Amino acid sequence: MPDLLLDVQGLETTFKTPDGVIHAVNGVSFGLKEGETLGVVGESGCGKSVTMHSMLRLIPTPPGKIVAGKAFFFGQDLLQMSTEEIRHVRGAQISMIFQDPMTSLNPVLTIGKQLAEPLMLHLGMTKKQAEDRATELLGMVGIPNARERLKDYPHQYSGGMRQRVMIAMALSCSPQILIADEPTTALDVTIQAQITDLVKRLRSELGMSIIWITHDLGVVAGLAQRVIVMYGGYIIEEADVKDLYSNPSHPYTIGLLGSLPRVDEQERHRLYSIEGAPPVLYNKPSACPFAPRCKWVMERCWNENPPLEPIASKHNVACWVDVKTGRPRS
Repeated sequence: MPDLLLDVQGLETTFKTPDGVIHAVNGVSFGLKEGETLGVVGESGCGKSVTMHSMLRLIPTPPGKIVAGKAFFFGQDLLQMSTEEIRHVRGAQISMIFQDPMTSLNPVLTIGKQLAEPLMLHLGMTKKQAEDRATELLGMVGIPNARERLKDYPHQYSGGMRQRVMIAMALSCSPQILIADEPTTALDVTIQAQITDLVKRLRSELGMSIIWITHDLGVVAGLAQRVIVMYGGYIIEEADVKDLYSNPSHPYTIGLLGSLPRVDEQERHRLYSIEGAPPVLYNKPSACPFAPRCKWVMERCWNENPPLEPIASKHNVACWVDVKTGRPRS
């Protein structure tokens, strides 16, 4: 589609291990529009992070290998770029906030040096210009006494402040796309809310597109316009956020939503749990990867993997069963 800022098509990534080849991402396709926030949800190991790391060529090779797919950004395929070309895209045009800020920040370099480096590398700033911009960035993400704090090391910041530094670093070169890889997972609930509100504010101020990776559908509800749900290396449901919450149509999505605590319900009841465990994909699935855990499973699910198909405008599902009726989809 011509109006897409990012267009990923048929992405497949594998990892070679002593026990065999793991098929981590299996033909993932999605698009991102300018100014849009896309939520990517699913439990650990479903392929969310590997998909984004593959797109930015951050997969360690070996053992990882991108075996198929295209990822068009401004008409150029990120997967076909040279090492030098992709380096100029990462950080400058597409930035990423990683899960754990303590392991993402260099413990022996000051925050100021780490913030200034991409500014000098990508934007050609002098040391003084980079320091001024770094001070401005720390102020933007709500860190007081910003210029003085540039001299501090990561261990002198709290967990929430380190994550704010990571956001400042990701925004330093004014990227068109910000990828947030579970940026609030290691933080307590009040700090999670602050970081989410901060990203919302910065999105409206800077007009960038965001891909927010998480296992928490509650966070996505107030942040994203559109959601894709992943399982077993596949996208199994894709819809606008309101439609997904009001009309979940894949058994896995229903399970995820059922596991969320609700404050608007009158009666107490146990939270829903999805029995079983995610698949370890030593073989690319020829059947539905969710079949062993699905209460709607039928014979066809064990023999064929359903394609992602539209069931309504802007709502796609990969399932052989209509969960509302319990009958096969026509």
